[in-house]
Amino acid sequence: MNSSNRQPLLQVEHLKQYFKPRRDYTVKAVDDVNFEIYPGEVYGLVGESGSGKSTIGKSVIRLYTPTSGKIIFKGTDISGTLTKDARDTLRTKMMMIFQDPMASLNPRKTIGDIIGEGLDIHKQYTSRDERREKIVSILKKVGLSPEHYNRYPHQFSGGQRQRVGIARALIMNPDLIIADECISALDVSIQAQVVNLLKDIQAETGSAYLFIAHDLSMVKYFSDRIGVLHLGHMLETGTTEEIFANPVHPYTRSLISAIPLPNPGLEKRRKVVGYDYASSGIDYTVGSNHVLEGTHTVFGTDEEIARWTSKQ
Repeated sequence: MNSSNRQPLLQVEHLKQYFKPRRDYTVKAVDDVNFEIYPGEVYGLVGESGSGKSTIGKSVIRLYTPTSGKIIFKGTDISGTLTKDARDTLRTKMMMIFQDPMASLNPRKTIGDIIGEGLDIHKQYTSRDERREKIVSILKKVGLSPEHYNRYPHQFSGGQRQRVGIARALIMNPDLIIADECISALDVSIQAQVVNLLKDIQAETGSAYLFIAHDLSMVKYFSDRIGVLHLGHMLETGTTEEIFANPVHPYTRSLISAIPLPNPGLEKRRKVVGYDYASSGIDYTVGSNHVLEGTHTVFGTDEEIARWTSKQ
């Protein structure tokens, strides 16, 4: 996707998100992360569990207050104290699809009221009939039936509940949707259905996605650009083709080598590349971003980059 002549929809600059579970101990969940997302683009954020992916998503949508750094959405800095206009823009034009579709839906509310809550808060309808019409239209768009309007979350399967979560995000017609591991709790066949639904919706509405996942196969299928995260640090970023055709950082190579191959013959010969940060001799706090080509950027020292690229 050519983004050279466009303004980013979202810019994340030197984002840090620290937590202090004890007075004498600090968890650096996200440490100096930079990336941007352009209108209509899918940016995949990958990494193992605990790498800080979900924390970034929650910081961007301001469920967490960033420790430091800048988050600029539609030209407005939303990283500090929010003005009323900035809050309204954030709450209507950026939505989140959560990982657990059951935990994120109020069990005491009907599906119609869950999906329509944003409309109620921001008063985006003039009559009850218009409200119902908007909700029913979104239900149809995500593959559910108007008859589901008065049902409760416990009456749905996991895949259907996730569709309700998608509908709740779509009802406000957002410019950016943060999909936080939204397929990891679903069966494989249902995962494909949900991702295809997200692709269809993106083609229809032009929304951008921050797609957070640890399934690289799904990220490869869905994303335009990818960022590789480990221990709260952004190690490598680039287009999907750049990352998969020419992975440079040892951690990225290790992740890609772990993807199972559908061909049994090739799968038997697949070699998994190991990576252990403690014994690698790499210090994530030392180095800088090196642009290799296009948008392909790798974080490291000059010596590390030379060593990694010489092994290609």
